[in-house]
Amino acid sequence: MTRSAAQVSPAIVVFDIDGVIRDVGGSYRLALADTVESFTQGAFRPSPPDIDALKTEGLWNNDWEASRELIYRYYEAQGQQRDQIGLDYEAVITFFQSRYRGPNPDDSDHWTGYICQEPLLVEFAYLETLTQAQIAWGFFSGATRGSASYILEKRLGLQAPILVAMEDAPGKPDPTGLLMVVQQLEERDQLESGMPVIYVGDTVADLQTVQQARKQQPQREWIGVGILPPHAQQSAEYANTYTLNLQQVEAQIVLSNVEQLDPKMIQSLIRC
Repeated sequence: MTRSAAQVSPAIVVFDIDGVIRDVGGSYRLALADTVESFTQGAFRPSPPDIDALKTEGLWNNDWEASRELIYRYYEAQGQQRDQIGLDYEAVITFFQSRYRGPNPDDSDHWTGYICQEPLLVEFAYLETLTQAQIAWGFFSGATRGSASYILEKRLGLQAPILVAMEDAPGKPDPTGLLMVVQQLEERDQLESGMPVIYVGDTVADLQTVQQARKQQPQREWIGVGILPPHAQQSAEYANTYTLNLQQVEAQIVLSNVEQLDPKMIQSLIRC
């Protein structure tokens, strides 16, 4: 979509993937629960609220690290010190990936794990409406590049989307990855510099990333849009609590599905 002159675009929209583009309630979160249960010898299996409570701290966007942290906290509650537990982080990752990707974790053509069951939360046509409205878009995710590319390219049908994944930048809420996506979009599409950026995410860390980006580039308008992932919509009370958590880290609006963020809403957000 490269132009000979700078493209006139109302905003740049960057999407998180997990909980926004795909439902990971029965995949990443299930793999996390399986991992914690296995490494606590079946004594503790975290519930969805347990996982959300951890992620609300804003430090555990990486589910491998979140698994390790919940394992540590279980044993600490039993009176053990972390340095006494002897937890092998690489073993945690290997077990997690065996659940999430399956027994062939390095071969995406033969994945059989939970990733294959992830419902999509967006259709290709939605992203096309953004393109038609001259809204540039890309992805910044804490997922591995293999996992993110699998969902974006093999499942959603995108071709070489701009993506910054786990291997490419520090974890959230460090804004480096978000800034990288914005720069790549500006260069690829010859966008005018300094236009508003909307980052769409479903966790406290996602919205804190927007806050950190604003500190680094205060001259630009940064807008955080929260998404309620499917597991947070199982009851009105749970949805309300989840919404409040996102609003506390300055989500300008919280939506129940990303496709509600259409070009009309994007225009209204950048005019607020």
